[in-house]
This record gives sequence, structure tokens and C-alpha cells, in this order.
Amino acid sequence: MKVALIQMQVTAGDVAGNRDRGLAMAREAAQKAEVIVLPEIWTVGYALKNIDQWAEDQAGPTITALQQIAVDAQATIITGSLPYRKDGQIYNGAFVINPAGEIVGDYQKVHLFNLMGEQRFFAPGNKRCTFPLQQTTAGLTICYDLRFPELYRATTQDGATIIFVPAEWPASRGSHWRTLLQARAIENQIYICAVNCVGQHRDNVFYGHSMIISPTGDIIAEGTETEAIIYGEIDIDVVEQVRKSMSVWPDRRPELYR
Repeated sequence: MKVALIQMQVTAGDVAGNRDRGLAMAREAAQKAEVIVLPEIWTVGYALKNIDQWAEDQAGPTITALQQIAVDAQATIITGSLPYRKDGQIYNGAFVINPAGEIVGDYQKVHLFNLMGEQRFFAPGNKRCTFPLQQTTAGLTICYDLRFPELYRATTQDGATIIFVPAEWPASRGSHWRTLLQARAIENQIYICAVNCVGQHRDNVFYGHSMIISPTGDIIAEGTETEAIIYGEIDIDVVEQVRKSMSVWPDRRPELYR
């Protein structure tokens, strides 16, 4: 399975420019990859004070355009997250579009990042997300979720062998990004596909370094601090091989973890 991570430069508030750039990069990636992943709130960046006017519903222009790309390329697209309006609330939400253009998964960020004031603009999600991906099951989380290992454990127990992580993660905590991503892969014996953005919002410089990590914690592919499409191969059979070689799952003591 060939995966493309769209590590794009996001300009806060430039919705039209960000959308055009992200869609162009997705079309380019779809020429080579079976799965395309975009970053967190890539259409708006952290210009959250105007989020009400920029929030889209499921039939909005961004999702509609990505559905067409998925159909044209016969690819799966992880939309990255968007300000998503549903039932009178706005969420930091992500969708999964299959090669038929159907939405087969959706996730609303459950852990809101209070340091950036997300709780003032978004409602929190209340469910985990898994979805079918080729011959396996995958999961979806967003950025700050990475600091909550319980969510990754539960999503893995739901059957996920890959978890996708769209993010807008700052360079000031870049070492945390790498460490936490590798930890989530190693402790759950799964693939982690994390896509970050680049660029700057006020004093926050975004880290880039999107990466695909194997179930043993090895980095298969990694970006730098510049805009790029990062490609990498995933072999789902490796998950079973790793779990046979290191018996983490049968050695667990869940009765002690509550």
C-alpha cells in the first residue's frame, strides 16, 4: 500500500489559497499513491476567530472536490481535518473517502487543545473512528490526541492496524512529535501515518517532519521542514509478524489497568 503525506504550507486565513494548494498537491499525489493524507485544519490554519464563516458541512466545496479526486484516481483520501458544521455545532473534523467517492469514516477531534483556545471555537467529538482500508482496518485521530495513549490503545483494540494522524504541530515541541509517534506505533504494534504542515502562524513555526512509522517504531519515510509530498510503502503483513515476534498483546494485564 503506497501512502502519500501532503505536508503543505498553510497560511492562516487564506482559505481559497490553501484549498487550491492542497487540492493541487492531492491530485499530484494521487498519480502515485493509493492513500493520500492531508494535515489538520489545512484550509484555514489557526485563524479561528472567523471559523464560523469558514466552517463547511459534508457537502461543502472541499469535501466535494476531494471526492472527485478520489474517484478520478481510484484512491482513498484522508481529508485531513476541516472546520466542520454539524447539528448546529462546529467540529475539528476529518473524513475518509474511498475510491468510489463515498465517505466511509468520519472523526471529530475529541481532545481539544486548550493552549490554542480550541475549546472556544470547536465542540469536542465523542467517538473513536475506524474504517475499512483495502484488506485491513485503519483508525483516525487528530494532532493533540497523540498525547493520550488510551485513545490509540482503544482504537487498536477496535481492530486498527494503521492509525492516521493529521496535525498542525509546532517546531517548539518537535521532539515530542517524534517520540510520541514512535511510542504509539511501538506500544500498539501498528503503523502510524502522521502528516504535519509547515509554515508559521504568529510566533508558532510548524514542524513538518511528517512520517510513516512501522510497528517496530522504525521510520519508513519522513519529511523535513519544507513543503513536500512524502511517499512510503506499508505492508500490513508486518503487523502480524511483529505481534508474533513480540508477545505484547497476550502478555497484557488489563484487569490491573482500570
